[in-house]
Amino acid sequence: MKLLVQIPCFNEETTLPLVVDSIPKKISGISSVEILVIDDGSHDNTVKVAKSLGVHHIIKHKQNKGLAKSFANGIEYSLKMGADIIVNTDADNQYPQDDIPKLIQPILDGTADIVVADRQTSKIAHFSPLKKFLQKFGSGVVRELSGTQVPDAVSGFRAYSREAAMELNIVTDFSYVIETIIQAQYKQFSITSIPIKTNPPTRPSRLFKNMFEHMRHSGATIIRIYTMYRPLNVFVAFGSFIVYTGLLVAIRFFYFFFIGKGSGHIQSMVFASILIMVGFQIVMTGLVADLIGINRKLLENILGKMKRTELSGNSSERRP
Repeated sequence: MKLLVQIPCFNEETTLPLVVDSIPKKISGISSVEILVIDDGSHDNTVKVAKSLGVHHIIKHKQNKGLAKSFANGIEYSLKMGADIIVNTDADNQYPQDDIPKLIQPILDGTADIVVADRQTSKIAHFSPLKKFLQKFGSGVVRELSGTQVPDAVSGFRAYSREAAMELNIVTDFSYVIETIIQAQYKQFSITSIPIKTNPPTRPSRLFKNMFEHMRHSGATIIRIYTMYRPLNVFVAFGSFIVYTGLLVAIRFFYFFFIGKGSGHIQSMVFASILIMVGFQIVMTGLVADLIGINRKLLENILGKMKRTELSGNSSERRP
């Protein structure tokens, strides 16, 4: 059983040694532990430091492509290297790497396909009350939409089984964390969480400039991904709201019509007709989007089979 720990990096020459040195070298149930550094166009000595630390694999981006692309490239490379379990961690030393055995245990036990570390953000001292509230609220939204019970939806400390990793298709440019949770539910993978404690902060987050930018990007990602996988739900809900609004306006018109004052409210009936037609068109668009979604699902199944065929040559490198 081969474990590959991937570390996306961008200018992490200072903190990378802390992460690499703390990754367990031997884990019960794992025959091989290897480390992959994905250098996302760093301007410092991240690659040089990674080589000096003796990491097993390095991917270099010529320019910064973002966390989502780095994650996706790491997953693809790890699968080609024959990884049975893939752990993703951050290079800022936020996560305690000695919890990796606990993180992968549900996969080893066969009870989960994806495991997300729960940072227990309500207990993190350096998080402001506002940040704690927003983290809790955002994770609650993701749980509601995905049908999962992940308490810390934006945690980047995660473990993926080989089967789950092969089915992932990252389309967002911002961050993969929300997308993979929604995909897990859509593709019927078992996902669970384990509680961890975090290390003291080493630097401010580079993923976003401030909390409100993070909220904007995360909100857009949630809407986009949920619409992609559940288009009928989104379009029917939105279209129905507009139709019901049109019906209320129409009822208002008929009220005035029956009391003899309808001539002064013709514009209400025109407005109601427009709303009802627009709402109906949105619902029909949802039906078309749902059919497109079925076609995408078939294409993803084909892509999954192609991946398995392509990666079958690595089966000799792995053992059950």
